[in-house]
Amino acid sequence: MSTLLVEATAISDVKIITPKKFGDHRGFFSEVYNRKAFTEAGIALEFIQDNHSLSAQVGTLRGLHFQSAPFAQDKLVRVTRGRILDVAVDLRKSSPTYGQHVAVELSAENWRQLLIPIGFAHGFVTLEPDTEVIYKVTNYYSAANDLGLAWDDPDLGIAWPVPPGGVTLSDKDKKHPRLRDLPEIFP
Repeated sequence: MSTLLVEATAISDVKIITPKKFGDHRGFFSEVYNRKAFTEAGIALEFIQDNHSLSAQVGTLRGLHFQSAPFAQDKLVRVTRGRILDVAVDLRKSSPTYGQHVAVELSAENWRQLLIPIGFAHGFVTLEPDTEVIYKVTNYYSAANDLGLAWDDPDLGIAWPVPPGGVTLSDKDKKHPRLRDLPEIFP
């Protein structure tokens, strides 16, 4: 009996993973990551670091981020409090889905996780206050390989749910190039 459900998205390499939750009068228990179960589901990745972010305001947008080789990262993203719209953009130049994206709502309630492979830019916007996101990565952070893509590039066609006051961005995320200006990172 599998302890997780793996679903394909419109871009088959991006997967929605929902671990089983076992609840009773005390609360719940869930194996959010089990290497054996992931491997049996065809996902044999070696995660080496966990990252945890808190975004206080609704409309906090983080992204779109990625790292180039040799520090490129697969990511497994989940929400432990609140709700986000999580987005992955295909940057693999030879892919038939190059420049296309997948957008999935992740929340503490729906318990979904999003697996984003190497070759994708990743970002999310918070839909509730005090949202906490935890994600596993397969490589260490490298400032020299830390790159980004403009979150509001009209060529991407991402329907971000922007609150009336606009999004909250870091200074770094305000300066990323559009897809058409991005050099080939992932052939």
